[in-house]
Amino acid sequence: MLSIICAVADNHCIGKNNTLLWNIPEDMKHFRDLTSGKTVIMGRNTWFSLPEKFRPLPNRKNVVLTFNPDDKFPDGVESYSLLEDAVAAHANEPEAIVMGGAMIYKAAMPIAQRLYITHVHQSPDGDVFFPEIDPTVWKETACENHEGFSFVTYDRKVKSP
Repeated sequence: MLSIICAVADNHCIGKNNTLLWNIPEDMKHFRDLTSGKTVIMGRNTWFSLPEKFRPLPNRKNVVLTFNPDDKFPDGVESYSLLEDAVAAHANEPEAIVMGGAMIYKAAMPIAQRLYITHVHQSPDGDVFFPEIDPTVWKETACENHEGFSFVTYDRKVKSP
């Protein structure tokens, strides 16, 4: 299964200048809990935005999408040019999770089966945005409200024959 994980503001903003716009410790724990032991797929900007001490993300198979043949990654980190190739390489795993950035989210939306979204209840000024979650395509299957944010899981609706 291919999933997406992202913290998204009310205005769909997810970042500015390659950084997060909020510090929500519960969201970081939620991210760790959901991705631990799984494959995480990210774009090169997301990879390089991670603090060096967290690269590669521990207890996860790290996959980086890049078109730059000069990019070098530590042993054990896989790199692919195309999302489709990364997804195909991990198709036999129970779940691979796309973790950013915006271009990767946009490419993954049509093929993902699940979204793990932290809805951040603010509308910051940013330069990177998450695609719209179309209610004709996605069904909310879980919601956990907190002060200032909500953890929401969406599953792709199954089209009737």
